[in-house]
Amino acid sequence: MRKAGDVKMNMFDLSNKVAIVTGGNRGIGLAIARGFAGAGATVVIANRRAAEGEKAAEALRREGLNAVAIPTDVTKMDSVQSLVSKVVHDFGKIDILVNNAGLMVRKPVEEITEEDWDSVINTNLKGMFFCCQLIGREMIRNKRGRIINISSVRSRKIASNRSVYAISKAGVSNLTRVFAYEWGKHNITVNAIAPGTIITEFNQKHFEEHPDELAEIVKAIPRGRAGAPQDCVSAALFLASDASDFVTGHVLFADGGTTIC
Repeated sequence: MRKAGDVKMNMFDLSNKVAIVTGGNRGIGLAIARGFAGAGATVVIANRRAAEGEKAAEALRREGLNAVAIPTDVTKMDSVQSLVSKVVHDFGKIDILVNNAGLMVRKPVEEITEEDWDSVINTNLKGMFFCCQLIGREMIRNKRGRIINISSVRSRKIASNRSVYAISKAGVSNLTRVFAYEWGKHNITVNAIAPGTIITEFNQKHFEEHPDELAEIVKAIPRGRAGAPQDCVSAALFLASDASDFVTGHVLFADGGTTIC
């Protein structure tokens, strides 16, 4: 049993761990992939566009980090199963999963189409569920695992023109609790990070075209600024490491205080 004061910095070490990061080719996913690799993990970047994934993995390798890319469409179970099979074949195990792949459609609710709904829900919720399930089965076999789901501040604090995204991310937060409840007995922790407004390639163009909207958002952030992808990395390292061994079913808001009120 651990005693008070036993927490050491090496508890954050991810050496010899194998981590899959979906949507790890850019933005928050790439920042987390770089953080994990920097902490010693071998990182597998799983995203739909092969060239973009390979470019990201190559950038990490040039920094002396261990990274590979495997093209994966999280909305297709056979694609996710192929990812699992290849990672287990090449590296023998999967220790960490970060479910970061996500999609947003910016429209008023009255303009949302069935196609909009399906594309967002299939990526953000269905894809995450089956990534947890298929990759989690390997963790169950190994009697250990860390799953980190990327939710959003929009799961709690509503904003205009993000309806399906907000609904999907609210689902992610509860999905996290469901898996944590069922898989605690397998020594698997399942947590989520809910970022606030983070400026990434995903939304940079939108905010460049709508600077007044960004200014209003920043006004409501107690820290007084929008976030950067790096702002999510420390939270992910904590949840992936031994330091968080007794933390599960938790949604950690990395939002600069947006959800305080």
